[in-house]
Amino acid sequence: MTGTGTTGSRHVTHWIGGKPHAGEAARRGDVYEPASGRVAGTVDFAGQAEIDAAVAAAKAAFPGWRDTSLSQRARVLFRFRELVDEHRDELARLISSEHGKVVSDAAGEVARGLEVVEFACGIPHLLKGGFSENVSTRVDAYSILQPVGVAAGITPFNFPAMVPMWMFPVAIACGNTFVLKPSEKDPSASVRLAELWAEAGLPDGVFNVLHGDKAAVDGLLHHPDVKAVSFVGSTPIARRIYETAAANGKRVQALGGAKNHMLVLPDADLDLAADAAVSAGFGSAGERCMAISVVVAVDPVGDELMARIRERVAGLTVGPGDDPEAEMGPLVTREHRDKVASYLDGGVAQGATLAVDGRDPDVLGGAGDGFWLGPTVLDHVTPEMDAYKDEIFGPVLSVVRAGSYEEGMELISANPYGNGTAIFTNDGGAARRFQNEVEVGMVGVNVPIPVPMAYYSFGGWKDSLFGDSHAHGMEGVHFYTRTKAVTARWLDPSHGGVNLGFPTSG
Repeated sequence: MTGTGTTGSRHVTHWIGGKPHAGEAARRGDVYEPASGRVAGTVDFAGQAEIDAAVAAAKAAFPGWRDTSLSQRARVLFRFRELVDEHRDELARLISSEHGKVVSDAAGEVARGLEVVEFACGIPHLLKGGFSENVSTRVDAYSILQPVGVAAGITPFNFPAMVPMWMFPVAIACGNTFVLKPSEKDPSASVRLAELWAEAGLPDGVFNVLHGDKAAVDGLLHHPDVKAVSFVGSTPIARRIYETAAANGKRVQALGGAKNHMLVLPDADLDLAADAAVSAGFGSAGERCMAISVVVAVDPVGDELMARIRERVAGLTVGPGDDPEAEMGPLVTREHRDKVASYLDGGVAQGATLAVDGRDPDVLGGAGDGFWLGPTVLDHVTPEMDAYKDEIFGPVLSVVRAGSYEEGMELISANPYGNGTAIFTNDGGAARRFQNEVEVGMVGVNVPIPVPMAYYSFGGWKDSLFGDSHAHGMEGVHFYTRTKAVTARWLDPSHGGVNLGFPTSG
């Protein structure tokens, strides 16, 4: 990454074999500043030569890193953790400048990513296998966990630091090497992380960054030396990633889209529920797979809850990500802003009520040509409407009315997505019933965004996950390792001659 000062001066290139790529790119893309709408720089797009070079660097580095002691790997991870923490503000501002989210939101993203690094620092314990003595006479059996080889990560624009850090710390700690393909919309944070890895002492080639579009993705999915692929993004792309990578003999975890519901029961603390709906619906401008996009209000509290949501939305401050007073920034691109805004007229045409219209927000310092859409609320939404069915991925909160707990829970479970959900209630029995019955992978009880801590695993059910492994936690360790079972006999002088049979428990 070079030059981050004046308009159009930022140039982001690949990180291959421990250094920035020196070659000339045949194709490049623009990197925008969402708050102003201006082009802030360019990013190189990888062709087959760059793809081959990155994978070759990772493959060459694998034997040495695989055989590096667990203690030494942990020391590198600890040093990387300290460097990321030292540069947290810098990373947050870099993310904010390219994504648009406010700096405090970006700093929170880095902090959540660091939690996975901290989990991976415990790799000497996490990679312990099992041992059974005397499974047969003087025969021992044990299992060991070994890395799979070159792993690739394909990550979305909405969390350019956190989502990659769900993947590569665990993969690298387990002894793999890694090729990251971040979003071309906000590529700079990934290269800065690569620089910090190098400063931490990670050997050249263990961590590489390839920029680009579908061509770079397809190149990794079809490359014979890539053994595992991790992906986070929309459901249609997750399905394609899973099918393509699996067809090419790779291990795959592909996390897809979401339509997260928050069920509010009549006994809930409505101030807490309204606060949660607004923060979970409009944080990061709604551009996150764990955003609450549907509030299911069990009547008779629907009108009162809506009044409190409207009151809180009116107090939100929209502005550039680097303005300390801003609570919500712009969307990532003009095209995405326009697509999200199209659901407002569409929702009204299909019978919803536009309770809060965010299409002309009061922006700190003026909207200019930025990609702005303020907090928006559609009330009286029904499951047949496009605003309900589609993953909008923006600051649009839909409110659905339900007549009972059963109706609300069944609505949530019937949704094809199963990423995250939440229930707001003061009834412990209702909460316990909900967590038992609901067909969703991550559940919050009076917690609107139930993202698990790093030592648990992240991932949903149904159309929100393709593959059988969730991200980070022990499922992440298992994804990035293969189990090898060893049966060993060490003969003593009285072994009594040749025995051609299989070991038995006798």
